[in-house]
Amino acid sequence: MLAAARKDLLLERLRRDGRIVAKEIAIELGLSEDSIRRDLRELDAAGLAVRVYGGALPASPAVADYASRTEVAPESKRLVAAAAVALIEPGATVIIDGGTTALAMVDALPTTLECTVITHSPTVAAGLLHHAAEVFLIGGRLFKHSAVACGAAAVEAAGLVSADLFFLGVTGVHPTAGLTTGDAEEAAMKRTLASRAAETYVLASAEKIGTASRYAVVPLDAVAGVITDGDRGGQALGELAAAGVPLIGAGVHGR
Repeated sequence: MLAAARKDLLLERLRRDGRIVAKEIAIELGLSEDSIRRDLRELDAAGLAVRVYGGALPASPAVADYASRTEVAPESKRLVAAAAVALIEPGATVIIDGGTTALAMVDALPTTLECTVITHSPTVAAGLLHHAAEVFLIGGRLFKHSAVACGAAAVEAAGLVSADLFFLGVTGVHPTAGLTTGDAEEAAMKRTLASRAAETYVLASAEKIGTASRYAVVPLDAVAGVITDGDRGGQALGELAAAGVPLIGAGVHGR
């Protein structure tokens, strides 16, 4: 089998099964594990897979640049954002992460809702200028990929806040890899923010379910729920539910 055909088959298996075990696929195809690992390295380098011990997982499409991500699944993000906003009670203090789904929350948030919003996203803060919400902006080095503050100064400032809810943005939600994102410093900032809230909810538009990125954020059992409009019959969501992860449906697939 030619290398191009092997890679096509590996990508198809990733889409179908949500993971590849190098040893198993090598036996099935009658190839060496080294050949499969080489293919997986090249797929990883191309951004089409994420190599893990023993194999690979589907790569998240949510690691593209910020401008490109605004065009990805806008209706899915709108539904997830609306379901997230429904969890905010008057007078609550909430932390809103950065990213395009978080920005969709700003559009969904009633302008008259009196609450307190803490964020390290200047775009989220600016979007709340004409809302009744009190806004606290955490500063630091601007990570332009997600338009958020990161780094030591931001982590230190985040450690001084506390909130009722944290709405966490990630690039991947996978039954075995858990909650992941594409940058180590951003992952550290998200962990700090999660530690400062009584409950953390994951903003997971459908394209993120069943995919993974390089850096772990928090364990699946550390969150109060995953808000998604993904198909409840999907394999990845089924595995998440079987593992006891609370799934909060949004829109037509909601509960």
